[in-house]
Amino acid sequence: MKEIYKITNEEPLSKDYKLRDQLRSAAVSVMSNIAEGFSRYHKKDFIRFLDIAQSSAAEVRSLMYVVSDQNYVSADQIKAIQKLADDCRYFTLGLLKYCNQNLNDRSNEVNEPETVYMESADISSLDLPDNFINLNT
Repeated sequence: MKEIYKITNEEPLSKDYKLRDQLRSAAVSVMSNIAEGFSRYHKKDFIRFLDIAQSSAAEVRSLMYVVSDQNYVSADQIKAIQKLADDCRYFTLGLLKYCNQNLNDRSNEVNEPETVYMESADISSLDLPDNFINLNT
């Protein structure tokens, strides 16, 4: 999200108000929906909000094509942001897959997982469980 705000604060993208606002909204929607779904402490709600979050990440990726078509930012910036959006989407899909497969169907409660913070979006260094979604396909 930091990168989205960075590019949307610079001209000429900062002057394309509708695109700027839509891009920011989609980026903020990813983390907001994860938080909102989790805070409901109900499996079905959490899964529904995870699905919305991954869709918002896909929207960010798509909107970056419009940014590219308008030559608002460099191709390198486009690729970097699209990779971050893809990484975010894959993590969210992995969590969604985990919830669908591993949460006890008799319990609708969602418990808070251990929080892990990363400085970069380099997912190759993470120690993911074997049943986590395959990020290489």
